[in-house]
Amino acid sequence: EGKVLYVGKAKNLPKRVSSYANAGKLPIRLKRMVAEIQTIEILQTKTEAEALLLEANLIKTLKPIYNILLRDDKTFPYILLEEDHDFPRVTKYRGKKKKGKGSYYGPFASAGSVNETIAELQKIFMIRPCTDSFFDSRLRACLQYQIKRCSGPCVGKISKEDYAVATQLAKDFLS
Repeated sequence: EGKVLYVGKAKNLPKRVSSYANAGKLPIRLKRMVAEIQTIEILQTKTEAEALLLEANLIKTLKPIYNILLRDDKTFPYILLEEDHDFPRVTKYRGKKKKGKGSYYGPFASAGSVNETIAELQKIFMIRPCTDSFFDSRLRACLQYQIKRCSGPCVGKISKEDYAVATQLAKDFLS
């Protein structure tokens, strides 16, 4: 009927396709799927990470009936530089991008990579990670400032102009 039955990724495509040809060893679910196949479409990517992202995005958009993994609502993480404040913050973000919220960088294949990148951004550019409510309630510098991972904009340790320069450098780096 022209519907996508399954989306998969393979390092060794001939081996992957031939594994479906041995119908005797397949579970019933896969025997049924193989019986319904009319055509096979192949998309080549440059890296395995790109293949993983493509596979996940195709599964989420096409919703093939034989893909049960990756059909959850989890999305790939992004780095979000929230720009709706005089002193933008950097954070991990999952979900649909919201227009006007800030600059999104990614997607990343793992949340660990996002966390590591944010930690490095804090060390190099000293961009604040704290929420606006935490920022607004500070009377003295926080631990992030003391360990030199934040420039202390909440307590006036950096000017708006200097912070804007650091933010722009971080955006250039991420781009």
